[in-house]
Formats: sequence, C-alpha cells, structure tokens
Amino acid sequence: MLRLALPLVLAEVGWMAMGVVDTVMVGHLPRPAVTISAVALGQVLYNTLGFGVGGVLLGLDTYISQAHGAGDWDDANRWLAHGLVLAAALSAALMGMVGLAPMALMRLKADPEVVRQAVAFLRTLNWGTLPLFLYMTFRRYLQAFNHARPIAVALVSANAVNAGLDWLLLYGHRWSVAGHAVRIAACGVVGAAWSTALARLYLAAFVGAAVWSVDGRHGYGLRELVRGFGRAALDRARLLRLLRLGAPVGAQIFVEIAIFGVVTAMIGTMGPVPLAGHEIALNCVALTFMVPFAISAAATVRVGQAVGRGSESDAAAAGWTAIGLGAGFMLTMSAVLVTMPARIAGGFTRDPVVVAATVPLLLVGAAFQFFDGVQVTATGALRGVGNTHAGLYVQLAGFWGVGLPVGWWLGFYRKMGAVGLWMGLCLGLMIAGVALISVWGRAVRRGVGARV
Repeated sequence: MLRLALPLVLAEVGWMAMGVVDTVMVGHLPRPAVTISAVALGQVLYNTLGFGVGGVLLGLDTYISQAHGAGDWDDANRWLAHGLVLAAALSAALMGMVGLAPMALMRLKADPEVVRQAVAFLRTLNWGTLPLFLYMTFRRYLQAFNHARPIAVALVSANAVNAGLDWLLLYGHRWSVAGHAVRIAACGVVGAAWSTALARLYLAAFVGAAVWSVDGRHGYGLRELVRGFGRAALDRARLLRLLRLGAPVGAQIFVEIAIFGVVTAMIGTMGPVPLAGHEIALNCVALTFMVPFAISAAATVRVGQAVGRGSESDAAAAGWTAIGLGAGFMLTMSAVLVTMPARIAGGFTRDPVVVAATVPLLLVGAAFQFFDGVQVTATGALRGVGNTHAGLYVQLAGFWGVGLPVGWWLGFYRKMGAVGLWMGLCLGLMIAGVALISVWGRAVRRGVGARV
C-alpha cells in the first residue's frame, strides 16, 4: 500500500500546493483580504463544478485496476482510450458551465471588488479545463498499472512552473536586456489564474508522455491500440458503463465540495475578513486531506487489483490498511493544527485581523481530521469493489441533511459566524466517517465480490 500510496501522496500534496501557493502569492498583494477572498470564490466555484464533472473519470480506477489484476492489458488500454474521449466531452460541458458561472457570482451579496476580481480569475482559469481532465485520465492509467512515480514528479515540477509564473505575472517586473527595457505588467489575481492554467497544460503533457514511455518499456500494447483505434468505432456500451459507474463518484465529489462552496458563499456575506480567514483555513485542511485522498486512490487500485485476480482476503486487507493509514495520519495533523494555529495562519498573510479570523477555524478543522481521513479512505476501498453509490448517499445525508442546517443555525441564528458554519461541517464529516467505515465492514463480511 505504501509503495503505491507515497508517490500519490506527494502528487496530491503537490496538487493542493498549487492552490496554497496562489493564495500565499495573492495574500502579498495590496488589500490582501480582498485578493484572497476573490481567489477563494473563484477557486471554490471552479473546483465544485470541475471536480464534480471530472469525478466521473474516477470510474476508470475501478475498471483499469480490475483489468490489471486479471492480466487483461487490452481491456485496460481500451478503458483508457474511452476515458480520453469522455474527458474531452466532459471538458466541453464544464467550460460551458464555468462560462455561465459569473452570472451566479454577480448575484452574491459580497464586496463588489471581491466579486469583480473573482469573475476575472474564474474566466481565465477556465482555459485550463481540457488539460486538467486529460491529466486526470492519464493518471488513472499510470496508478492502476503501479507507475505512480511519474505522477509525483509531474506534480512537483508543475508546482515549480506554477510558482515561477505566479512570481512573474502577479507583481510585474522590469529588466534591462542589452540596453533595452523589458517590462511585464502586474496581472494581480488574473496572473494566478493564468499560472494555474499553464501549469495544468504542462501536467497533461508530462503524464501523457509518461503513459507513452511506460508502454514502450513494458509492452502493454497501447501502441497497437492507438494504431488501430482510428479505424475502429467507439464502443458506446463501454462509454455508458463508464458513465454509470463514474457518475455517482462525480456526484459524491460534487456533494462534498459543493457544501464547502455553499459555506464559502454564506461566509462571503459576512465580509472580506471572515472570508479570507475561511479561505486560509480551508487551504490548510484541504492540504492535510490530500494525504488520505491519495491513500484512497491507492486503496481503489489495490482493492480493484485483488478483485480482478479473485482474492477476497487481499481486497479486505488492502481496504483496512488504507483506512488505518488515513486515520493515523489525520490524527497527527489534528495535533499540528491544535498546537500552532496562529503560526500556520501567519504563513499566509501578515494581516493580524485575518490571522485572528483564521485561528478558531483551524481549531474546528482539527476536530474533524480523523473522521475526514476515515471517510475518504473507506470510500476509496468501496470504489475498488465497484460500490460508488454508498459515498454519495452518506454524504448527502451527513452534509446536506444534517451538517448544513446545523451550521446555518449556529452561524446565523446563534451568531457564531464562520465558526458556527464550520462546526456544522465538522458534524457532517463525523457522520460520514462512522457511516462509511460501517459500510466497508459490512461489504467485507458479505464478500467483496467479482469484477464489475
């Protein structure tokens, strides 16, 4: 589990680090409460739509890993090819959605300058949609075939690309080259969006080249499929199978991210300072979440491979190992958030008012770390056996049925503000953690079943 998960952890932390770096960079622009809030609104809206729609592609984890476990390379390659077709279609749909999203942003009762900058950020970020979905598809193939290191290298190097472009585009620079003045105008928050979009283009190219390279070294047959694919019609039944399995995964991701999006919009009505504090705290807990999220991806692959080769005991062991690793890591992160919340917040901005708004949210975040680690790793294990519905139902009930109403009551009726809304999120994650580990335990007792 660790051999596969550790490179994926590095990749997921690297992925999240892009958003953190963007937030830190814009936090050093003039009026940091406004710029951080603008990036927060833009990122939350894009991520809610993007990872909900793109989450459909995570159905590839199940199909490709089970095909790998069964030794059926041709089936795995065909799943990749159909995944790329689906990625192109989904990216077109998402770009249309994001193109209409500014109309929703402009209806928010938030600071007009925050909204204006958020709209500009979102429109620019949208250009990185197709590269993002291509990266997600190529990555599924690499990790299902146990080639996780190229994914980690891609994300680490993409962070360097993103950070360099942030520095270049956000603040503006002037040099003298051979006696001639060279000037790059300061783009502000739009510069952060261009940096991320270009870094995603780099990511897609890197992992696509990695897939081609590993096929050349190991002879998985992908080259033969590519040479003949143009003459063969797409298998509509295969595309529909991928949609049926992946749609609940995308819906679950949408449900989970959307709750944070709704909470962000609610906090946005409280002013720029609470919203900036929320964005910093959200970046922190999202960063810690990336580790069990990566372990969850490894769990899907290991469980799926075991199911593919017909070993129920290996599938059960892989699932429980992932859950234990995820829960243990998140307990450690709880201790970190409790012991140094002010120091963590101070790394994002020097504004003491924003730091003060961030600290209590980090303490609430510490309370739900363990449950967040359990629920995401259990979801990954269930996805490995083809159960993509349980996570959706549990999160609908936990977040939207209980967490959001309680958070609204505490935040607005009890006047607890952003802290009250975060306490509702905490309750929702506790419910999800307990419920999903129970579902996985029941699946193990009944037998994890055959290939889907």
